[in-house]
Amino acid sequence: MTKADIVAKISEKLGLEKGDVQATVESFMEEVKNSLETGDNVYLRGFGSFIIKTRAEKTGRNISKNTTIKIPAHNIPAFKPAKVFVEGVKTNTETKVN
Repeated sequence: MTKADIVAKISEKLGLEKGDVQATVESFMEEVKNSLETGDNVYLRGFGSFIIKTRAEKTGRNISKNTTIKIPAHNIPAFKPAKVFVEGVKTNTETKVN
């Protein structure tokens, strides 16, 4: 599902203009991004949390030059789904076997 699909479904469900819904969805995403960039987590009860995870410093390898490099500690954004969300996905979706 893409952002356009989400906009179309919300627009259809609520009877709103697609342009208004798109602006709302984009504003939501921008606010989540801004909050994470300033170090604030975003908690959406019943859905999940957008959080900042800290990766520890580690040693990596540059395979082409056969050298070791130090990867510094850094922060990354992450999403942690709520228990209700996880349970809904577990019970309502089919398991796909490759």
